[in-house]
Formats: sequence, structure tokens, C-alpha cells
Amino acid sequence: MLIGLVGHPSSGKRTVAEMLQKMGFYYISFSDILTEELTKKGMPITEENLTKIKEELISRQGADYLAKKAVEQLKDGENYVLTAMTLPEELNLLEKREDFLLVKITKSIKDNQNDYSIISQAKVVLLNNSTKEKLSEKVEKLVKDWLFKLQDSRPDWDHYFMNIAEQVKMRCNCLSAKKGAIIVKDKMILSTGYNGTPKGIKHCTEGGCPRCTSRHLGKIKSGVYSEPCICVHSEENAIIQAAYNGTSTKGSIMYTTFTPCTNCAKMIINAGIVEVIAKVAYPDDIGTQLLKEAGVKLRVLR
Repeated sequence: MLIGLVGHPSSGKRTVAEMLQKMGFYYISFSDILTEELTKKGMPITEENLTKIKEELISRQGADYLAKKAVEQLKDGENYVLTAMTLPEELNLLEKREDFLLVKITKSIKDNQNDYSIISQAKVVLLNNSTKEKLSEKVEKLVKDWLFKLQDSRPDWDHYFMNIAEQVKMRCNCLSAKKGAIIVKDKMILSTGYNGTPKGIKHCTEGGCPRCTSRHLGKIKSGVYSEPCICVHSEENAIIQAAYNGTSTKGSIMYTTFTPCTNCAKMIINAGIVEVIAKVAYPDDIGTQLLKEAGVKLRVLR
């Protein structure tokens, strides 16, 4: 949970920040970031120097620089309170986060006619017009009301597994485009596969596959081959790994970064895989048609 506090001078921002600190929030002030910059330069901490260093940083690093520096300090699973935000660019960066809430602290609900742009965009107004005890109660209620709302959204199962397939493809040792595939059943991963040479064979990226090497040296054109490619496709490897470990793929789902080619489609059909979910459509009409005729559902994830 990330709470940004804004308000006019003497509205009670610092008091609210201290109350949040007592509730376990870490406190980050944009002013403190500027102070640290001055300290690094060995410059006195004065209002003039703070203004000067801010203008210098914004000119060199961009208007959202302080917000970026603040975000760099954030750790997952912790709560933070931010103060001293003044620029729209700072707010724009913070509002990209699902766990961010901008709160206006005010002594009176009538003071909004003097709000500058950031204050006017606060999602919640906290009225500080009574005792410190009452304010503390309001702060605690604020946290309780928003704690469970300000959480990063979880990916659905399809995107969750596709993201894993994207990571699997990074193990690719083929000179062709990296591809990854995983086989899933009952929301559990049965096996994974990426494209590359067979076990114990010199990697394609080290010259192990003569055809891939010839293509990248310009000796043969893509799609025009007189010799076989020794690399194994990601879908094939995923199916083979399942068989190698004695795991049935009957009734399973395959997530693959590319729609299957003809050879992979044939293996998918005979492996009993009932659905293929791909990220990118690969131009192989025969493979696509085979899956359709065999009743294997194919869809490209959006």
C-alpha cells in the first residue's frame, strides 16, 4: 500500500505521516531526497539550494525524477507514505501503480478553491478539524478501508502460464526465433520445452545445426532447405519431456509462444492434448487445419 499525502501548508500532512509510521508505514519525503542530493554535493541545506537542486535534477533527469527515486526504495509487501509531491509528472508516474492512493489532508472542506493541480486530484479527503485522537481514528479507518483495495491485480491463468512459457523460451539454444512451450493439466505444469538441439548435441548457437548456421551465413534462404534441421521445436520438447518422465499428457493444455507448425501439430494430436493456447500466430495453415480436424481447440491469447 502506497499513500501519497498532499495538502496546503499546516494542514497536518506531517502529523498524518507520523501516524502512518506508527502503523508500520515507511516514510519517504521528496524533500529528503533533495536533501540527500545536496549532502552528496557538500552543499548547505537551505531553501535556496533545495530549489536550485530540484530545478537542476528536473532539467537533467525529467520532471518525474523524484517520484522515480522514491519508487526505487519500495519493497514488495511493505506499506509506504509519501509527502512533498508537487508536480503533475510525479503524480502521473505514481498513479500507474495499482497500490497507490492520493490523500488530501485539509483543515476545512471549503479550502478546495485554492487547490493546485495535484491536490485537486486526490481520491480521498481526510478532514483534520478536530483532536489528534479523532484524526488518528480517521487515519486508521482510511487504512482499513483501502488496504485490500490497493493490491496489484493477479494475472488470469492463461496469462500466468503464458508468462511462464515466455521465460522458458529464454533457455533456447537455437539460432532461430526463441520459442517456449509448457503443458498444463488441472492448473499444474506437467512439462516445459524450448527449441534447440537434442541432449548431448552441440548447441545450435555454437554451430551444432549446419542448416541454421548456413541460413545465418546467407548460404541458403529461409524456407528453402536441402538438409534437415537438427533442432527440436519447443512443443516437441515439452511432449518428449513429459514422456521421458512418464507423465501422461492426455486431456492436457499446451501454452506455446507460437502456434504449432505441421510436425508439432501432429505430435500434439497424438499426445492427447485437447487445447493449444498461443501468443503469436505462426503461418502454418496445414498445422492449424490438422488441429481443427482432430478437434484440438486452438486460440491465440489476447
